[in-house]
Amino acid sequence: MLKIENLHARVEEKEILKGINLEVKPGEVHAIMGPNGSGKSTLASVIAGREDFEVTEGSISLSGEDLGALDPEERAHAGVFLSFQYPVEIPGVTVTNFIKAAINESRKAKGLEDMPANEMLSKIREKSSLLEIDRKFLSRSLNEGFSGGEKKRNEIFQMAMLEPKLAILDETDSGLDIDALRIVANGVNKLRSKDNAIVVITHYQRLLDYIVPDHVHVLYNGRIVKSGTKELAFELEEKGYDWIKAENE
Repeated sequence: MLKIENLHARVEEKEILKGINLEVKPGEVHAIMGPNGSGKSTLASVIAGREDFEVTEGSISLSGEDLGALDPEERAHAGVFLSFQYPVEIPGVTVTNFIKAAINESRKAKGLEDMPANEMLSKIREKSSLLEIDRKFLSRSLNEGFSGGEKKRNEIFQMAMLEPKLAILDETDSGLDIDALRIVANGVNKLRSKDNAIVVITHYQRLLDYIVPDHVHVLYNGRIVKSGTKELAFELEEKGYDWIKAENE
């Protein structure tokens, strides 16, 4: 599904990623953990194709397709979904209208006509019910006045509607209380399938109580320095990141 080989990336002449190798197979959930400044969000942004970052070496492919030459919109159409730490507000554009536009743009890129209105409505009802989203929520302006939990739940709703091959959840637990965390995590778990893959980026083990990863990787100073099972996340929770730093300095 996702294959990253010897990935180096920089921003404003500062090297952030220093040789990332990662393979995520269909049906798998991978968690990427690490201290602040280790390169986690940079990795997510580079996979999604954000232009702030310059890839200087290495490659990224999704289902065998090289993403290197594709812009962010093209990568989204290819099946890459990035959940932002801080989703933007778009006053005057409802959640429903935003997702309709996103789906139809994706279909247009594939040479398809707009999704028929009745099919779109049926899908919105199905996915909102799956994620326990109130219908009134769907008529609100996108992220305007949303709580942290509502913003994150809306991101998972977008993921459900767009059905990406690869979903990258960048610190989706940031600012969530336990109840909101559980709701968001349950939504993610319901969307896991043998045909998609999920990369969860987080500081804390608590999210992984709800979204159980197949593999855990520790990113430090722009490199993956340790990989393991979910037990590695428990070890990090217990010891913190100092021992990782000590081993790699």
